[in-house]
Amino acid sequence: MLRLDAELNKDIIVELKKPLGKLYPNFEDAIDEIKSSEFLISVGDATFSNLTKYELYPNIGIIDNLIQRKNHTHDVIHADNILKVDNPAGTITDDLWETIGQALELSNSGECYVIEVAGEEDLAVLPCILMANPETTILYGQPNEGLVLLKVSDMKNKAQKLIDGFIEE
Repeated sequence: MLRLDAELNKDIIVELKKPLGKLYPNFEDAIDEIKSSEFLISVGDATFSNLTKYELYPNIGIIDNLIQRKNHTHDVIHADNILKVDNPAGTITDDLWETIGQALELSNSGECYVIEVAGEEDLAVLPCILMANPETTILYGQPNEGLVLLKVSDMKNKAQKLIDGFIEE
C-alpha cells in the first residue's frame, strides 16, 4: 500500500492540488474532446454524473458515492459490471491497483466497468495514468474549479515521480 503523509509529503500534496491536465471550468466545453477520446476513464462522482447526464459513458468509471465528502447516489449506472474495492483516504492500496488493472483488461471488450470504492477514489488517477494505454483520456474533477482532462501519454513521467514520493507500507 502507498500512503501520503500530511507532514512528510507536503510537496506531493501541493502538486496533486494542481490540475494534472487541461482545466475546463465548464464541463460542456470539454464535450467535443471527450467524444473524440479512444478510451475514457473517469474518476470521481461529479465527473461520472456529468458524463452520464450527456449520455457519455466512460470505458471505466471510478466512484466512491461521495461528492465533496457528501453522500451521492447515482440515479442510473449504465454498467452491469461493477467492481468493488477498499481504499482508505490518502492511500493507493494494492487492491485498488489490481482492480484498475482488472477493469482495464476487461473493458477491452467494449463494455463499461465501474469501480466502486469504499473509502476514497481521489488518488486513483495516478495508477490509471501509469497502467492505461498512452492514447487514454482521463477525466476528474478539480474541486470548485471544473473538469480536468488529461492525456495519459503526457503524464506518465509526472505520475511516476509523484508515486515514487509516496510512503510504501
